[in-house]
Amino acid sequence: MINPKIIEHIFTSASIQRWNDYPRMIELVELDKQAHKFIIAYFLAKLEKDVNYTHLIEAGIFEFLRRVVVTDIRPDVFRKALQKKEKEINSWVIEKLQTSLEDINDGIFLKKFKEYLENPKMYQKERFILKAASYISTKWEFSIVYQTSQFLSDIDEVKKKVEEEIEDYYELIGIRKLLLNKKLAKIIDLSGRLRFQKRWAQTPRVPETSVLGHMLTVALFSYFYSIEINACSKRLENNFFTALFHDLPEALTRDIISPVKYSVDDLSQIISEYEILKIEDDIMPNIPETIKNEFSYYLGLYNGVKDEFLDKIYTDKIKVIHDGLISYNDDKYNAIDGLALKQCDKLSAFIEASLSISHGIKSKELLSGKKEILKSLKTVQGVNFAQIAQNIDEAFGTTGQTQVQIDF
Repeated sequence: MINPKIIEHIFTSASIQRWNDYPRMIELVELDKQAHKFIIAYFLAKLEKDVNYTHLIEAGIFEFLRRVVVTDIRPDVFRKALQKKEKEINSWVIEKLQTSLEDINDGIFLKKFKEYLENPKMYQKERFILKAASYISTKWEFSIVYQTSQFLSDIDEVKKKVEEEIEDYYELIGIRKLLLNKKLAKIIDLSGRLRFQKRWAQTPRVPETSVLGHMLTVALFSYFYSIEINACSKRLENNFFTALFHDLPEALTRDIISPVKYSVDDLSQIISEYEILKIEDDIMPNIPETIKNEFSYYLGLYNGVKDEFLDKIYTDKIKVIHDGLISYNDDKYNAIDGLALKQCDKLSAFIEASLSISHGIKSKELLSGKKEILKSLKTVQGVNFAQIAQNIDEAFGTTGQTQVQIDF
């Protein structure tokens, strides 16, 4: 499905500083920016017609991977460089990523990636939506940077350039709605605030990851899982966006670590009930009417409960599937691989712990948490998440610290 090399590239983005030539009140990193960009792109796309969501997801992943490679180039300089040296830059990106990507989906992913970089007309509409989403995410970040940079002589010039760029995207309905600062802007703001909440908040880690960044890593893993099992387009789309939004309610409830959530009797049930209440009061009223049912499905709401990590289909109504989704791999079933997404979620947490331990920053919470996660990883539809985790452990040089016996 995925290998340690591509995982390392993905998590490198959690250490890539943004706006690092300006004073900032908080750390702004590339992983969070990319996560926010994907969320914004979803809403912009849903207000347009004839958008291919598989293309939107893939174009976003391709752009993300290219950005990780060219970490040291400022975004404005990078755009200018692409205008004159795009072919050379893209060749260099492919050279850096080739060994990481060549085994994924029997080389099909790498082939698409190369084609995307070489052909600017490929996924053209989806590219434009992602470019607009990237701008909105950058503008949101700049509003933070501006607060601490007003004493700098050039900051107002930067502000003017940032504000003027929005004119390039007026043709998108979602951009015009955001300018009115109405309901959609509230959701964009709410999701952006998840970068302020850190994962594993009770223990030091390197690199630190936010809840927002974690949502994207789980979504990326869900994409690679989906292509590994040859999921149909709708199933791939549903898996990605369910993963991308799976922790959105934590913007309202905060990230409650599992040992606390499950060690007190009935606490998890109380938290779940409160999450549903907050979703209904503070999230759903701001979601465009045309996608409320779909968005509610992504958040895992059905029959008065919330669980995004169950295998489900959605035709005339939501139905939980208990014997696997092999028979439902068709767009008409609107399937979500909830059990696999839970494994993707756990795998992301495992990597967060393992990566920090590999950097020499470890605690008993990280060591014990990693061990428990590894024991809970399973095989879903032929994808062995425990083996993927062990491969990562070996690559990071942390195997001996959490070796456990796993029954497959």
